[in-house]
Amino acid sequence: MRFSLTTWNINSVRLRIDLVAKFLEEMQPDVLCLQETKCPDDAFPLKRFKQLGYDHVVLNGQKGYHGVAIVSKLPFESSDIRVFCNNLDSRHISVSFGEKAGMAVPLIVHDFYVPAGGDVPDPDVNAKFAHKLSFLDEMKTCEPLHPRGDARHILVGDLNVAPHENDVWSHKQMLKIVSHTPIECEKLLAVQSEGNWIDVARERIPLSEKIYTWWSYRAADWAASNRGRRLDHIWVSSALKDSIRDFTVTSDARGWERPSDHVPVTTVLEL
Repeated sequence: MRFSLTTWNINSVRLRIDLVAKFLEEMQPDVLCLQETKCPDDAFPLKRFKQLGYDHVVLNGQKGYHGVAIVSKLPFESSDIRVFCNNLDSRHISVSFGEKAGMAVPLIVHDFYVPAGGDVPDPDVNAKFAHKLSFLDEMKTCEPLHPRGDARHILVGDLNVAPHENDVWSHKQMLKIVSHTPIECEKLLAVQSEGNWIDVARERIPLSEKIYTWWSYRAADWAASNRGRRLDHIWVSSALKDSIRDFTVTSDARGWERPSDHVPVTTVLEL
């Protein structure tokens, strides 16, 4: 069974629903995981997604900030929301696929929006950075994020950390910039290691090659300066390592009209 999944920080789903529709019509992933939807659940554009063939939707939204959603062509067996750091920000949602989706073995998908962390990489003076570090620590110890044996799990989202040297445009210049500081990189890689996760991007593309999924709005010409970061991730449990068939970053989406500063990231698995 071919299974395709895309993760995308859309930076307001209502503002950019036409861009989402353009992508879905062209790429047709089975599942789309969104972050930063900035939309309460009762205002989510469900009708538009259903018109596009995505009849199955789970939401964890809030007005104006954060928010995650999973839309799918395939039906879910169940869904769940977890709270991190005792904070009710809408930053996680998960779904389980099973017999209804034609899968004999269950598949669980986690969609995350990790806190950005503000501008100052010092938890003593920046509460947002302290929150981010605590969030990553809780992800590390979260038992449902520790798939073992034959368990089939996928973890995706805007994890807001570019953990490797070539996940940023300049390792040296970014070491003191939030998203690539040593402590953030260490903590995200600890989450990955504790759960025995496979980083699909780096499974398919060597660490020696640059990969970006985000380009700042501040750049006058994002393509010319190309000062990107890889903040958006797809991880799979070890049981799915041999199922990976493709990985793509739709960089062109950054040049669409009124784009998100993030672009869609897609993987294809043979289940």
